[in-house]
Amino acid sequence: MDKKQSRLRRARQTRLKIAQLRVNRLAVHRTNTHIYASIIDPSGSKILVSASTLEPEVRQALSGKGGNIAAAAAVGKRVAEKAKAAGITSVAFDRAGFKYHGRVKALAEAAREGGLQF
Repeated sequence: MDKKQSRLRRARQTRLKIAQLRVNRLAVHRTNTHIYASIIDPSGSKILVSASTLEPEVRQALSGKGGNIAAAAAVGKRVAEKAKAAGITSVAFDRAGFKYHGRVKALAEAAREGGLQF
């Protein structure tokens, strides 16, 4: 089993548990150069809110690439702002099998500071 398959296996377990809870989920995807965050409704069919390092507002605030902790924190703060505007206050955190470390942790902490509860 390679690294990607292991990550996807861990992600599948998390998503099954979140589906049982029937709550909105904050899904995170990380690449070497960017980080993406989306809040998805309980049925999994609709994205309610999303933010990433590709958005012009976030790119202007960053001084360089989108693949660092500062960029992840900016995305976490932005997704929390958008969620509050949409009336979403609590979510389940879906890290998609990525370790809760570095950029994923920075995004989660910034979203919590922005007012999301998970």
